[in-house]
Amino acid sequence: ATEGKDEVSATENTPPWAPQGKPGERSSVFYSAGQFFFEYLVVVSLKKMPDGHYEPKIAYQFPKRENLLKGQKEEEERLLQAIPLFCFPDGNNWAPVTEFTSETFSFVLTNVDGSRKIGYCRRLLPSGRGVRLPEVFCIISCLGCFGLFSKILDEVEKRRQISMAVIYPFMQGLRESPFPAPGKTVTIKSFIPESGTELIELTRPVDAHLEHVEFQALLQRLSPHLILHIFGSAVLERRLIFLAEELSVLSQCIHAVAALLYPFTWAHTYIPVVPECLLDTVCCPTPFMVGIQMRHLERVLEQPMEEALIVDLCEGKIIQAVGDEEEILPGKLQSEMLMSLNRHNNNNNVHTSEQVNALVSEAFVHFFVRLVGHYASHIKWGRSGSGSFQERAFCKAIASKSCRRFVKKFVKTNMFSLFIEEAEKSRIPQEGSG
Repeated sequence: ATEGKDEVSATENTPPWAPQGKPGERSSVFYSAGQFFFEYLVVVSLKKMPDGHYEPKIAYQFPKRENLLKGQKEEEERLLQAIPLFCFPDGNNWAPVTEFTSETFSFVLTNVDGSRKIGYCRRLLPSGRGVRLPEVFCIISCLGCFGLFSKILDEVEKRRQISMAVIYPFMQGLRESPFPAPGKTVTIKSFIPESGTELIELTRPVDAHLEHVEFQALLQRLSPHLILHIFGSAVLERRLIFLAEELSVLSQCIHAVAALLYPFTWAHTYIPVVPECLLDTVCCPTPFMVGIQMRHLERVLEQPMEEALIVDLCEGKIIQAVGDEEEILPGKLQSEMLMSLNRHNNNNNVHTSEQVNALVSEAFVHFFVRLVGHYASHIKWGRSGSGSFQERAFCKAIASKSCRRFVKKFVKTNMFSLFIEEAEKSRIPQEGSG
C-alpha cells in the first residue's frame, strides 16, 4: 500500500454540524485507511552508566530508514532522541528484578509543523532466569487507535517470550498491510515456531473519533461530578494536571479527557505522561494537560505554578482547584449531563467498552450542539466564497443568560477559533447557487 492513499475523512462520523475539513485535518491524529500501520518499532532498554544508575537507550529500531533527506533525517533524530525519555518517564531509579507486571501506555509527540505521532508502549520483563531489567516495545504511528495497537502489542509480547527474532517477521507483515477503513478488518499471517502459522485479525472501530479512547477508565476513577469540573476547565483551556502511579492509568484518562472535547481539539501542551526531567512543564503560563506520576507530587507542588486544576486519579479527588469549577458550565445543562453520566455509571447497566464510549461521547457532543450548534447560520459568506463568522450575533442568538455567559468565554478559546477557521473555509456549494 502507498502511504497516504485512500484517505478516510476524520469527519466521517462527525455530527452534521461539524465543519468538513480536509481528511484528518481537524483531528490531532490522522485517520487514513491504506497507509502504514506504523512508522517504527523501537525497543528501549536500560543501560547501566559508569556512576551506577540506568539510562534508557534505544537497543533496536525497525525499520532502519536509509536515504533520508536532510530534513527527514533531523526529524528522525529528534524523534529517536525523545522516545527513550517517554518509554521510561519515571527516571533512573531502576534495579534488576525477577517479577514485573507488564504495562501498556501511550504518549504523544508533536512535531514542529503541529503534526502528532503516537507512541504505543508495552513495558515488560523479558523471559529468562534470575534478575532482569524491564524493556519497552514502542510502536510509533500517526494513527490513533489504542485498542488496535494494544492487540498488536499483545502479539509482540507473546513473541518476545519466545525470541526477539520471532517479532520482526510479524511486524514486517503488519507494515506491509494497509491500515483498515473504519469497521473493516485486516488479517495478518504470522508464523510461530512450534505453533505453526497464526492468522491475526485486527478490526478497526467504526467510529473514528473514539478509536483512541476508554471513557470507562475515567468513570471508574472519578465521579461524574468531578468529570464535569474537569471538562469545564478543559473547555476554557485552563491548566490541568493529572496524578496517578501507573502509566497506563495516566495515559488512558488523559486521552479520555481530551476526547470529551470532540468535535473540538485540545490545541495546547498535551503530555499524557511527563518524563521526570520535564517536570518544570507545570510552570508553563500557557494552558496544558499533563499526567504526572504520584511519586513526583511534592516536587510538582513546590514549583512556582500558575493556577491549575490538580486531579488525583488514585483517590478520585481534586487536590487543588481554581475555585469556580462548579460555576463554569451552565446549570441546567450541567444537571442534564450529570443525569446522563450517572445513568451510564449505574452498575446495573452492563455495557461494553464501545457502548460506554458511544453513550458518554453522545452526552458531551449534545452539550456542544445545544450551545454552539447554531454557529453555521452565523457565518456570512462573501461572493468569493470566503466566510466570516459573526460572533456578536452568534452570542446574542442564545436565549439563556447562563448559556450566553458561558459561550462568550468559550468563543475566546483557541479550540473554538480553530474550529470556526475551518468552518469559514468549508462552505459546501448549494446546487443552483451562482
